[in-house]
Amino acid sequence: MSYLSFLRSDRKKEDIPGLFEIIPEMEKKKELRIVFMGTPEFAEFSLRRLVEDGYNIVGVVTMPDKPMGRHGSVLQSSPVKKYAVEQGIPVLQPEKLKDPLFIEQLRALKADLQIVVAFRMLPEVVWNMPPMGTFNLHGSLLPQYRGAAPINWAIINGDKETGVTTFFLKHEIDTGDIIHQARVPILPDDNAGTMHDKLMALGADLIVRTLDDIIAGTVKQVSQQSISASSLRPAPKIFKETCRIDWNQPTDRINDFIRGLSPYPAAWTVLHTSAGADMDFKIYSAEPVADAPVQAPGTITCDGRKNLCVATADGALRLREVQIAGKKRMEICSFLCGNDLSDCRFI
Repeated sequence: MSYLSFLRSDRKKEDIPGLFEIIPEMEKKKELRIVFMGTPEFAEFSLRRLVEDGYNIVGVVTMPDKPMGRHGSVLQSSPVKKYAVEQGIPVLQPEKLKDPLFIEQLRALKADLQIVVAFRMLPEVVWNMPPMGTFNLHGSLLPQYRGAAPINWAIINGDKETGVTTFFLKHEIDTGDIIHQARVPILPDDNAGTMHDKLMALGADLIVRTLDDIIAGTVKQVSQQSISASSLRPAPKIFKETCRIDWNQPTDRINDFIRGLSPYPAAWTVLHTSAGADMDFKIYSAEPVADAPVQAPGTITCDGRKNLCVATADGALRLREVQIAGKKRMEICSFLCGNDLSDCRFI
């Protein structure tokens, strides 16, 4: 019996002693049919790793092309689609994941296993299709930070560590049994952008480790139910109003908030000028000021050259990189060269 035939049969590993040891690793990779699902760069990195490591990716599912340009006349493909096309991998781009035509096309790929990275919520008819199941890579140490923005929220909440998790899909989102986890510290200078890149690489490694264990039949799943729901932190989708800075918060809390939203979508506040105008003002990086005098939160202290400090509930933050509405993002020195914030404040 071939390895692939064994996978698709109802027989157990013990029925054929030595099968997993006899079959060369490369043959297992080539015979196992994998469908990969994902859209952004975070997912493309894992897909690239799987292809370069010799796994048999028989199809890719990604988001439909997005209209771009002033009139939406140019269609932009996702990073996952671009790479798949380069490699000659079939691509499916369903508008609706329950579309009968898509289900038929997906079933025709005869996948043994599906891997999901940064994609949409799948209906059961999709995730339950392959005989070996579907596993997902999530950008947190589950069960913490279930939801759409785990990288951002871990930093916003001041965590000192985060990581990635692989788990098998089930009905409730991000609740399936854990396969593997990998951890990484969140350093004081890290933001959402740097942690995205660290977890992107760490996640690709974890997917390979998970896949190899599935192939070898050595997966040991761990239930997420062992942690009390009262101790869990969610990671809901982030909207513009979510990103507004509250200067009545402590300095460290605001600094973590800025880091957790940088470079995208970016924390913002409202600059109130002496003329009575209000303008949106994005802050990409800042640093706490030691021994700052007590002032009303939102008060600006500026030397007009290199330093722009903003009072918080218990101190102040020195802004390092900013963007005022209608202008480009810039370092604070460059910003102050052309902008006078005398008698202004943040609200």
